[in-house]
Amino acid sequence: MASSSASMPFLVSPAELKTLQDAGDVVVLDVSWYLPVEGRDPVKEYNEKRIPDAQLLDLDEVATIASVEGISLKHMMPDGPTFAEACSKFGISPTTYVVFYDSRGVYSSPRALFMFRSFGHEKSSVLDGGIPRWEVEGFPMETSSPKVPSKTTYPIPSMDASIIRNYDQMFSLASCDLQAIPEVVLDARPKGRFDGVDPEPRPIIPSGHMPNSTSLPFSLFLSTNDVPPSFSSIPAPTYTTVLPPAEIRAALESAVGPDVAAAVVRKERPVVVTCGSGMTAGTVWLGLQLLGIDKMGFYDESWTGYVIHQGKHIKA
Repeated sequence: MASSSASMPFLVSPAELKTLQDAGDVVVLDVSWYLPVEGRDPVKEYNEKRIPDAQLLDLDEVATIASVEGISLKHMMPDGPTFAEACSKFGISPTTYVVFYDSRGVYSSPRALFMFRSFGHEKSSVLDGGIPRWEVEGFPMETSSPKVPSKTTYPIPSMDASIIRNYDQMFSLASCDLQAIPEVVLDARPKGRFDGVDPEPRPIIPSGHMPNSTSLPFSLFLSTNDVPPSFSSIPAPTYTTVLPPAEIRAALESAVGPDVAAAVVRKERPVVVTCGSGMTAGTVWLGLQLLGIDKMGFYDESWTGYVIHQGKHIKA
C-alpha cells in the first residue's frame, strides 16, 4: 500500500482490494467521469461490467448545485447533508473502508478521495490503475445486474471551510506581486491550455491562466501503462497509475524549481491546487499528499469559475 494519512493508505493495488473484499469490510465505488465531448457514458459502462459489488457514485450528483453568471458549475463540493445522504444510500458508515476506482486508471477517483477525506472519512483509498488494471491483472469482473446495498444512517459531517478557496481569494493571489505571493498556485490542466494555445473543452471558456499560477499538468504525476491486445473489451488502449513519490517530487521540482519545491515539501510554502473544473486538481492533491503535504487549498470552481466571474484577469 502507498503512503498513508492516519495509517490509511491513499492508494491500494488490485490484490490489496481483493483481500479487503474477501474480508468483507469494504465498499467499492465506481466514480468514472467523462467530459461531454468524449462521448462515453459512465452509467452504461458501469452497467455492462464492474468490479464485483461496486456501486456507482456520480460526482456531478453528489455535489452542490452552483453557477456563476448563469453558467452551471459541475461537481462542486457537496454540503454535509448531501454527503451524508449519499453515504447512507451506499451503505457506508463512518467506520466503513471505501475504495474508489475509475475507468482511466487514475483520473476522477482522486477527486472522490479528496471529497471523502475533506469530510473526515479517513478510511478511504484510490484503486491505483482503476478497473483496467484490475481486469488486466486477472481479477473477477461482474456483469450481472448491480446489487442494491442496505441503507445506513451516516451522521452529517462538517468540513474545514478553509480548504475550499473562492474566487475572491484567487483573485487576490492573482493580483499579488509574484515575489510576495503567499501561496503557490498549481494548475493541473495540460500546458497547452494553461499557455492559451490549446482550446478548453468547454467552448464558452477561453484558455489561458491565472496570473501568478504555475503549470503542473496532472499527467506528470502519472505513469501510462499499455493494455495488452488480448483485453479488447477494455475501451482505451492505456491506463494510468500513480508515480512513486520520488518521481512526483522530481515533477514538482521541474514545475516550480527545486527551492520552491523544497519549501513546499517542508510545508513552509502553502499550496493551492486548481484545474479546469475541479476534477484533475484531485490528482495533484493526491500526489502532494504522497509527499507528506497534508494541508493545501483547493480552488473548486477552478479555471471555469475564474474566467466567468466579472472582473476576471486572464494571462495567455
